[in-house]
Amino acid sequence: MHLVPSTSYRRMPWKNGGGETIEIIASPEGSTLDTFDWRVSMAKVASSGPFSLFPEIDRTLAVLDGNGIRLSIAGRGEVLVGLGTAPVSFPGDVPVDAGLVDGSIMDLNVMTRRGRYGHAMTRMADTGEFGVTCRGDITLMLVTGSGATAYGAGTTIEAEDSDTIIVSKTAGAELVHISSRGVLELYIIDIWRA
Repeated sequence: MHLVPSTSYRRMPWKNGGGETIEIIASPEGSTLDTFDWRVSMAKVASSGPFSLFPEIDRTLAVLDGNGIRLSIAGRGEVLVGLGTAPVSFPGDVPVDAGLVDGSIMDLNVMTRRGRYGHAMTRMADTGEFGVTCRGDITLMLVTGSGATAYGAGTTIEAEDSDTIIVSKTAGAELVHISSRGVLELYIIDIWRA
């Protein structure tokens, strides 16, 4: 179990050049937007428009801040994603048009290469102490709101707002105990080999 502090995140342009993304982590290390196996990032979406296409990629998107976004997903229709909704999954290689509800948003985006990796994202809001079951080969926990202390596999980690905790199944930490320092939202991302 280790910490990826928000100060180490990498800023880079969107694939379609329409904005900037903040890459939390990608695998393998040093991979590009065309060669990653899996990737977790955040982005500020300041205007409506089409999403970049990512062939052979599966995506999940959650809204971290703002009033929400409407996704028009080809073959599926329109889906509203906001602070109170569950994350939405969709193929990265189908056209998606995004319409902002009322002002810009900050989103959290998980992408995995189909046939190599799969993923799931859940959102948990809590205070006090609680446990997180790590279901992936790798589990990432994006901390938002108050800071948190994580205990697992004989390790203690102090995480601040926007930091990410990473747990590897090989470390033997299948249950991580979280102690929040106030109102905490945790975005839990499980990634596994297909």
